[in-house]
Amino acid sequence: MPFTPYHLGPGLALGLPLRRWLHLPTFLLASIAVDIEPLLVFIFGLDYPLHGYLHTFLAAFLYGLLLGHIMLLLEKSFAPLYKLLLLEAGEQTSARAFYAAGVIGTELHVLLDAPLYSDIKPFFPLTINPLYNPTLTPLIYELCVAAWLLGILFYGIIVVATILRKLRKD
Repeated sequence: MPFTPYHLGPGLALGLPLRRWLHLPTFLLASIAVDIEPLLVFIFGLDYPLHGYLHTFLAAFLYGLLLGHIMLLLEKSFAPLYKLLLLEAGEQTSARAFYAAGVIGTELHVLLDAPLYSDIKPFFPLTINPLYNPTLTPLIYELCVAAWLLGILFYGIIVVATILRKLRKD
């Protein structure tokens, strides 16, 4: 997507209700991290496809595992912030939750981008994109915006529920 933040909508809408099983910060990062590739192409004027290898299911899978591992290593440093922002469900998150979040987030990114861009080759080494369907562009954007709104609603519910729980304890 030309505007990477659109990918955060599905990340929030799916990740918030699943945050007991998927590490939400990893899922959110993974849902946008694939776009490091076009960013580097733009910044450095690289002679490289805008949507290259990271926009394939195979590379996105491996990249998701790497992101999951890095986020797992950083967990102790960032856990207080995640808890403060209510991004973690409370109990200790398993390593599987980090790896799954990384892989699902990166794969979801490729799945959302593949219908939009003819240069994406999601099933590399195959050079075709059977998912390419530019007529789906408005629907995908609408889905992402709706997911943003749903994600914000979920987050609001989590915040209000947490405040009410704390008030009842006092």
